Amino acid sequence: MAEPVTPPAAPDKPPGRRLPWPGGLSARLLLLTALFVFLAGAFILPPALADLEKQWLLDRVRAAELASTIADADPERRVTDQVSQRLLDQAGVVIVALQVDGARRLVLPTEPRAIEQPYLVDLRGQNPGSWLAAPFFTLKSKPGSLVRVMAEPRFRQEAEFVEIVLPDAPLKAHLIANFWRLAGVTLFAAGMAGGLIYLSLNFLLVRPMQRITKAMERFRADPEDPLARVVVSRRRDEIGRAEAELDAMQTDLRTALQAKARLAALGEAVAKINHDLRNMLTSAQMASDRLAALGDPKVAQALPRLERALDRAITLASDVMAYGKSKEPAPVIRTVALRAALDMAAEDSGLTPQGVALETVIDAREQVQADPDQLHRILTNLLRNAREAIEGTPDRSGKGRVFVELRRADGMSHLRLSDDGPGVPARARANLFQPFVGSVRRGGTGLGLAIARELAQGHGGDLALVETGPGGSVFDLTLAGAPEPAPAPEEGEPAKSKP
Repeated sequence: MAEPVTPPAAPDKPPGRRLPWPGGLSARLLLLTALFVFLAGAFILPPALADLEKQWLLDRVRAAELASTIADADPERRVTDQVSQRLLDQAGVVIVALQVDGARRLVLPTEPRAIEQPYLVDLRGQNPGSWLAAPFFTLKSKPGSLVRVMAEPRFRQEAEFVEIVLPDAPLKAHLIANFWRLAGVTLFAAGMAGGLIYLSLNFLLVRPMQRITKAMERFRADPEDPLARVVVSRRRDEIGRAEAELDAMQTDLRTALQAKARLAALGEAVAKINHDLRNMLTSAQMASDRLAALGDPKVAQALPRLERALDRAITLASDVMAYGKSKEPAPVIRTVALRAALDMAAEDSGLTPQGVALETVIDAREQVQADPDQLHRILTNLLRNAREAIEGTPDRSGKGRVFVELRRADGMSHLRLSDDGPGVPARARANLFQPFVGSVRRGGTGLGLAIARELAQGHGGDLALVETGPGGSVFDLTLAGAPEPAPAPEEGEPAKSKP
């Protein structure tokens, strides 16, 4: 059968053209500052031009209004056409008219001539839209156009309004000249303001962000580089908080990396010595077998404890190596007699009635659901820590007690261990369950409680410090499941307990 032919892959489409955009924050800030300054200038120019046009037209209206008073001052109306034209030329207008009592009349006569239809600018009640659009309409008008202006009177109180007609060419020239002057002033002022804004934002925001970014990049490249640490300033804004959080994160990551490196070194070391250790323990087991063959009753009584210690030593070496590789064997859950497990852990932890004693009200028939070996490790770690803390306290003569009680709730078994030791030091509480950093005693590795808690969580429970102080410490060990006590043995039948 012929194999199907795979069609060639379609060539990638070329990416669409995109507008160039600077990548750096500083360049973007400069570009945006220039853009907004330009927009601010664009918003300033139209109102300034509109105000210039309105003021220029008002000046012509007032000049024409004053000129009109000369004609009205002569009761004989003997103002000649020549004088009238001169007054109009001085005012810069073509026609001056007044409206009085609803009738409009020309004040100064002018020579009859053809006048094109002018466009109207009413200064009496301009709305903002027409006020802003007026200068642009003037600039776009045809050459030689006339403008008709209506305004409130100032000197002719009897009139309702003053009306003038004048050519808009001088107004255009005035607007254009002032446009370039205003544009230059606006751009200069906007440029100065924009430069100050850019420099301020660059100093206050961009530079600190660049410093934080470089510290992050250097830290990512080499976490051990001392120069990669961000310098925390005294700022109390978001930049200062970002610096403080980055510094804390770098510290936590360095601590975690150091702990991980120590774990890796531990795993490597245990892997190297594991083979030799097993051989040594095998030799010790062979020696214990020979001792058992002697038939000495005292030797026979001590051999089971020696064999258990050897087995657990082998298991512990393997488990430490597994922990160094961040792996822990899954627990094999079964029903375990709690009192027997406590007695065995107390014996292996060095608890004795003459020194640090184990006290409990737990009945011999009480049971829990747990892996026997892992439960032994948890209890041994807790009891040994309590004994070492009590024995390390001056004036105690190595005497103390560890009290253990059991309660059940919500399908869980809660085992509470209380001692009368000196308590956990404040410096060790925050990292009590962290390997290598949570050790309480000098020279300790901090692995004991870390392993115990991991094993408890593997059982679906937890291990927590409930209370500590000069009067002692209280730990709660929670295990999933709450089995009923074992049935009482029948009369004449010896009691049995499973370790």
